[in-house]
Amino acid sequence: MQVSVETTQGLERRLTITVPADTVDSAVKSRLQQLAKTQRINGFRPGKVPVSVIKKRFGQAVRQEVSGEVMQQNFYQAVIQEKIQPAGMPKFDLTTDEDGKDLEFTASFEVYPEVEVKGVSDIEIEKPAVEITDEDLDNMMETLQKQHATWKEVKRKAKKDDKVVMDFVGTIDGEEFEGGKAEDFSLELGQGRMIPGFEKPLVGAKAGDEVTIEVTFPEDYHAENLKGKDAVFQATIKKVEGQALPKVDEEFATLFGVEEGGVDALKAEVRKNMQRELDQTLKAQVKEDVISKLVDANEIDIPQALIDQEIDALREQAKQRFSQQGGGQNLPDLPAELFTDNAKRRVSIGLLLGEVIKQNELKADEERVKEMIETAASAYEDPSEVVEYYNNNQELMQQMQNVALEEQAIEWVLEQAKVTEVTKAFDEVMNKQA
Repeated sequence: MQVSVETTQGLERRLTITVPADTVDSAVKSRLQQLAKTQRINGFRPGKVPVSVIKKRFGQAVRQEVSGEVMQQNFYQAVIQEKIQPAGMPKFDLTTDEDGKDLEFTASFEVYPEVEVKGVSDIEIEKPAVEITDEDLDNMMETLQKQHATWKEVKRKAKKDDKVVMDFVGTIDGEEFEGGKAEDFSLELGQGRMIPGFEKPLVGAKAGDEVTIEVTFPEDYHAENLKGKDAVFQATIKKVEGQALPKVDEEFATLFGVEEGGVDALKAEVRKNMQRELDQTLKAQVKEDVISKLVDANEIDIPQALIDQEIDALREQAKQRFSQQGGGQNLPDLPAELFTDNAKRRVSIGLLLGEVIKQNELKADEERVKEMIETAASAYEDPSEVVEYYNNNQELMQQMQNVALEEQAIEWVLEQAKVTEVTKAFDEVMNKQA
């Protein structure tokens, strides 16, 4: 086998590979002899068909089949010999493929870029320091109360977190429009369910009031005929309902699976969950900050083959999400442009973190992997069952090891970067996540 390597442009390479005629011809002859033993042709006894007859009937197809296999095998041998790392499948082109002549073909493909992680010591990272206060815990307990609140009609003006029940009719230029009318419509104020400006005139209204609501539909509104249009809604308030919060007592604690210890045990469990969510959020925010600045500091020439692979993966994930929501079975392929920017970024991140892992010879810390699995399992009713499931599932375990390895790479970057600890409030961090 003879091999020549050519750089066509950027990351694109073309190998010209020549395979001796004897190698190909002998493989074709062997394949034809095998066929002669199995083919049934009129006028010949089974297994006694002359090879010349088989060659006349099947020779071209066999030659084509053997040539394809030879190209695949010799391509992989060539990239190993030349120490080339393809980033995607090659495109083969046969240039010479005749009996008695050396087989010659070209293989065109992209290679992985040479990645050098630079500027790490210049990266500036803010690392939030957050303590969960008693006030934070009280606010969370109130949130839990609201989740189990009941609604009771009140004879007063509506305020934020109240619910108003109303009839309304919407018009544009004095004409009613489709979808702009409703009866006994229930709206919880402060949730931002309606278009901007709709809720504001309702705060302070009471049962029996007639309220005029003037709004402008956003330019990105889902209904094409309403985008950017000014509309007027005439609303009749039928009743105002306020939240009746449950009392925080032992009975309330049982709603969250706390059978012993009452309110104190519930608060301890809530604080524990808050701390777990806070730790996860802080880790995710710092990770995202590190990754963004690492990508900004290192521009990489990305193989299109890797981008295309990532686009396919993102497209498949989108299909699965639609399917879980009741659609997606007959969903056409979404345009690649929807995923291109995200795909490029994800490939860049993978290449950069991969280089950090390679250069520092990082290996997944098994103790970290164990802790990560136990943390994930702690959110379930029977953590031991979840841990056992991970330990018995090689694919899940590999995924967790990859996550651990990625975290270790992020930590290496943090050790080299300029990190400043900044004190922040619990709500500030968690609201940023939302």
